[in-house]
Amino acid sequence: MNLGIFKQIFQRSWILGLLGIWVALALNGCNPSQFKTQAAQVSQLVYSITADPKTFNVVLSNESPNVFGPIYEGLLTENGVTGELQPGMAESWQEEGLRIVFTLREGLKWSDGEPLTVDDVVFTFNDVYYNKGIPTSIRDILYIGKSRALPKVRKLDERRVEFIAPEPFAPLLRTVGGLSILPEHALRQSVTTKNKDGNLLFLSTWDTGTDPKKIISNGPYMLESYSTTQRVTFRRNPYYWRRDAQGNQQPYIERIIWGIVENPDTYLMQFRSGGLDVIEVQPRNFSLLKREEKRGNFSIYNGGSDTGTIYLSFNLNKGRRNGKPLVDPIKSRWFNNVAFRQAVAYGMNRELMLNNAFRGLGELQYSGTWVKSPYYLSPKQGLKVYDYNPEKAKQLLLGAGFKYNQKGQLLDADGNRIRFTLLANTGSRTAEVVGSQMKQDMAKIGIQVDFQQIDFSTLGDKLGNTFEWEALFGATTGGGVDPNSSANFWSPDGEFHPFNQKAGPGQPPLEGREVAPWEAEIGRLYIEGAQELNQEKRKQIYWEAQRIAAEYVPYIHLFTPLSLTAVRDRIEGVKYSAYGGALWNVYELKAVNSKAS
Repeated sequence: MNLGIFKQIFQRSWILGLLGIWVALALNGCNPSQFKTQAAQVSQLVYSITADPKTFNVVLSNESPNVFGPIYEGLLTENGVTGELQPGMAESWQEEGLRIVFTLREGLKWSDGEPLTVDDVVFTFNDVYYNKGIPTSIRDILYIGKSRALPKVRKLDERRVEFIAPEPFAPLLRTVGGLSILPEHALRQSVTTKNKDGNLLFLSTWDTGTDPKKIISNGPYMLESYSTTQRVTFRRNPYYWRRDAQGNQQPYIERIIWGIVENPDTYLMQFRSGGLDVIEVQPRNFSLLKREEKRGNFSIYNGGSDTGTIYLSFNLNKGRRNGKPLVDPIKSRWFNNVAFRQAVAYGMNRELMLNNAFRGLGELQYSGTWVKSPYYLSPKQGLKVYDYNPEKAKQLLLGAGFKYNQKGQLLDADGNRIRFTLLANTGSRTAEVVGSQMKQDMAKIGIQVDFQQIDFSTLGDKLGNTFEWEALFGATTGGGVDPNSSANFWSPDGEFHPFNQKAGPGQPPLEGREVAPWEAEIGRLYIEGAQELNQEKRKQIYWEAQRIAAEYVPYIHLFTPLSLTAVRDRIEGVKYSAYGGALWNVYELKAVNSKAS
């Protein structure tokens, strides 16, 4: 899911990711006037992203937004409106039970002009994704069954490659077909050679210090330049395979520029002045932009409920490092008490949060599965919900052995005051609203919340390395149509399972980490759901996983915004949806009367 699997199969919605931990769009000294030079007219599209890229290595990426959507492509592509699988680098495919055979297009090339072959596909899976020396969330969604076996990948001939699952695996085609393919000629040595510390060179290959022009890609665009805190520039890939019905090579737009952003007011101002072509519409700005739509020559697209998940989570990890608990044992007992988590869920006024954060332009959320997925279990179908009910919250707490003192403060059975720190990313206005509301709501049931916003890198280190945190306001970019893309978010052994994270490769080991029976059962259901080929039976399996998650609330889901994006009318060919975003079909977009480059 993302956090869960941040990378998203098919790299859809690469313009408008939710940055794992929710961050507000902003702009930092990135004036679009800087993009004008004395050069000739160049067709281009300009917009802004929320932060600097963390890596140019798609396998090691754990963030969104990232640079990979425009520069990589898999064997298949996905229609961003319907979710339908379509030919990509593979012109066709055949499914025969547990076996899939892809036939590659003739004459495929990498952005450096080298041939792209079946050998690259085999290398990508067998030598990179399956390499245990390379920590990647991608591997989590490829594991099959209880044995955690991986699909076998084999070259049949110069154009055909075979994938064989060890047992039934419903999302096999969508999963293997959508993952990025990597260039063997550029990366082979990095996966076979280790540095002095015993780590593969691949782990330090293609970081953001690498000359962008040396990053070899196969998507519609390739990296051209990167200026820290300022911009990322993409240039059309001259060797991209797509051509239109008239034989013209795609994409049509020559250059894409990402301005790196920090200040949301400046970001909005620059869009209104015509400097940016695309902007995610924040609910607080919707009315203003709607009034300016015609005069500003742009259109606001509404894709309905966003695919992302916004949640609050407690650290349930009982593990220790070098004898030191990751979480204060006293607080850990509170957090691991189901009644405590349910009480917090009942004690949160989600509707007021939604109104304050998004001015009502969104929906309350009770599941991590996207509401438009066929596997979503709605409240009407029996999903447990936690409507605002502070009295019920108090009853649950009292029934679980907590008590109140004369000041109305909540204490545990040993007299310890119930108080915890809620972390969020710096700069997120949504987090500010939620944090402020949380303090007020929890105070009404006797709990003190200390809200703290910290920079993204520090927060990421706590979530993925030290595991030393108490409560988290977070978000994911969403799992999309098939729940298996969120497998690593729910699996106890997943590369990103934040509420009870295991130690990863190269990290100090954990002692005493426990997996609760309900947690293990959700993980088992995700395995079973991926194995089941019958659509209706799969639905029932994922519904049961959602029922358990709603009962034990490892993630207290809050709300999700509407997917709103404004795009200049000069950008033609937009087919907008919450699932695909504004630029999923970037290869067929055209920029009319574009700015000077």
